[in-house]
Amino acid sequence: MRKFIAAFLCLLALAACSDSTPPETFAVVAGSENRDLEPIVQEFCTKQGHACSVTYLGSLDIGLSLADAEPKYDAVWPAASIWISIFDQERKVRHLASIAQNPVVLGVRESLARDLGWIGRDVSMADIVAAIRNGKLDYLMTSATQSNSGASAYLAMLSAAVSHGDTIRRQDLDDPAVTETVRTLLRGIRRSAGSSGWLADLYLASARQGVRYDGMWNYEVTIRDVNNQLRTEGKELLYAIYPTEGVAVADSPLGFVDRKGGQETEAFFLKLQAHLTSPEVQKRIAESGRRLPFGSASTATPRAEPEWNFNPEKLISTIRMPEPGVIRQALDLYQGALRRPSITVMCLDYSGSMQGDGEQQLREAMSFLLTPEQTKRHLVQWSPQDRIVIIPFDGSPRAEYQSTGAEAEQGAMLTAVNTQVAGGGTDIYACATRALQRIDDLNRNEEYLPAIVIMSDGKSQGGAQAFRRAWDASTKPPVFGITFADANEQQLKELADETGGRVFDGRRDLIDAFRSMRGYN
Repeated sequence: MRKFIAAFLCLLALAACSDSTPPETFAVVAGSENRDLEPIVQEFCTKQGHACSVTYLGSLDIGLSLADAEPKYDAVWPAASIWISIFDQERKVRHLASIAQNPVVLGVRESLARDLGWIGRDVSMADIVAAIRNGKLDYLMTSATQSNSGASAYLAMLSAAVSHGDTIRRQDLDDPAVTETVRTLLRGIRRSAGSSGWLADLYLASARQGVRYDGMWNYEVTIRDVNNQLRTEGKELLYAIYPTEGVAVADSPLGFVDRKGGQETEAFFLKLQAHLTSPEVQKRIAESGRRLPFGSASTATPRAEPEWNFNPEKLISTIRMPEPGVIRQALDLYQGALRRPSITVMCLDYSGSMQGDGEQQLREAMSFLLTPEQTKRHLVQWSPQDRIVIIPFDGSPRAEYQSTGAEAEQGAMLTAVNTQVAGGGTDIYACATRALQRIDDLNRNEEYLPAIVIMSDGKSQGGAQAFRRAWDASTKPPVFGITFADANEQQLKELADETGGRVFDGRRDLIDAFRSMRGYN
């Protein structure tokens, strides 16, 4: 009897522990393009009594995560399948299925589209090339190596430039006629970015301030969201252009990564995937402005908006995606040769508070940026056409260093940076003003995409008004801030907001912050 009671109490204790222990979290890594679909995922997880987390990374980072020896996530949900095709060499991803479809299109200011004669007719990439060559069109576009929308636009450009009417082949990337056409199309980029959502926010903020960009390559649903906001504010809409040669479509694939070896986790994933592809949920997804995968059980679609050429029921031409190896080669070609060259002036804080760990971490970050073997892995390598200027500063700017992005010059630049010793006060505005002068000197014909990058860990000593006067009289390059240690983020944020830049958090990972910044230049 005593043994029975003891066993019964033990069972009760185990049951109590089981009830009080939360289920193991199901971890999903997703592209930011899927962020507005997370509530649907969390609703399902709650009903199932299962904890779920969603971490948002860029398309490239999602792909690179698949190369990790020990994956951190149970499921991957990038914007498009190409990032899995390129990086999932060990075939870790299973049960891959498209959740939604989202073509990448060119939105052009309606009045400009009318002036170009593009309203109500088919428009080809050749028409876009002609408009760029005639100085009538520029646009915003994300980096092809850091964001799926940029990669999609770029692959559509390449596909349109080939003459054989088939998918892009390796030999096409060596064809001078193909590369020159694509180089011209990329010359139309006026601002780049590492995030489709941030690019949309930039377009809206600029429209409010009276700064007019001609257009933007972005997801069809993002153009719809931007137009909804522009309409509310009484601003000019973007007219959607679907090049006749075809557009690339983001297929929002959800796939399982078996990192635990448990059937329960896989079974939960399959339930989640079935929920997202069910007719009821597909109807909700369609109402968000996305198109549905071919053969989807739901036929629901949002209403057409002909005023800006949006009709999700209308068939569009799509490109055939090349082999993964060709895509990777095409992305290397973009980063190393075809993209519009950049001029980047980096203000590096060597004030006294940087002594010790600060100096070491800054050297490590610059070692990453100026070591081609490392930057190539993350597709942020410099091209020989780029210009790099580094200005160390404390209470005033120190001697500066200049080079192109040629590999042979980067080692000498890194050696020079590593000789710097921390000491003195902090004046970010004096360095930023010097950076403006250098950009105006080197970019008189505006052939480069310019950027000022300020890395600082302390509060500046003043000079803000002098910088603002100099910026108003300049070509107005964006200023990007990278925070470090106990940096005064407010000052950097004000500079970024006023100039159309962005602040990156380097306090957790300074190298990653610099890498992210490269996607915006």
